[in-house]
Amino acid sequence: MTGKQVFTIFESLGTAQNRKIYARHGADSSNTFGVSFANLSKLRKRIKGDHSLAAELWKTGNFDARNLATMIADPASMTMRELDEWARDAGSYCVAEMFARNVAAKTAFAPKLIEKWTKSKSDLTCVAGYALLACAAMNDQDAADSYFEDRLTTIEAGIHQAGNWTRYAMNGALIAIGLRNSRLRGLALLAAARIGKVTVDHGETGCKTPDATAYIQKAAGRKAALGKAGSRAPKARTSSAA
Repeated sequence: MTGKQVFTIFESLGTAQNRKIYARHGADSSNTFGVSFANLSKLRKRIKGDHSLAAELWKTGNFDARNLATMIADPASMTMRELDEWARDAGSYCVAEMFARNVAAKTAFAPKLIEKWTKSKSDLTCVAGYALLACAAMNDQDAADSYFEDRLTTIEAGIHQAGNWTRYAMNGALIAIGLRNSRLRGLALLAAARIGKVTVDHGETGCKTPDATAYIQKAAGRKAALGKAGSRAPKARTSSAA
């Protein structure tokens, strides 16, 4: 599939209502078709992986195209320079977060990118950095607790002075760290209590910033309940017949 073909499909799938919604979330209304994420997912399944197409779509600056690009790009084909360029050029919180989760988190550069991007003066580059940190907290089984303890200290010290969308991403990373294990959960809850309310301007949307304490406690409780349910489940019987 070519970029031109993708845009033809976008024209048939986009809606005015979605364009309004995406614009409220920071997308450039003049460069957005308004394709639903459900339809983008269907396109991703049709295209599967196509890194050259992803790069072509990204360069258009179109909101829908960039979201699809994060779904079909090949993380292994990305260089450090390209990753920096995409992070710098994301254009909206949604694209920055999807890029971090779908692409950057799956590269060998992820640890270095966390260090670099979370220190950026660019709000959206910081978003990508903290979204990467959240991914590491959820998926990197080899990372030591001390690594995340240091990040909790950084989040606590800087969240209220950070950029608008960085505050939101930092809050998300705090929650992710708190859900990693019981020890980090305790430290994250203490940090969240000291931080207090995190204020983020979501514009003309109904979105709200999650309360980290409530979110961590609820998710941890749900996880514990599922664990208990699993332990009570009857074990499969094995036949003694040979």
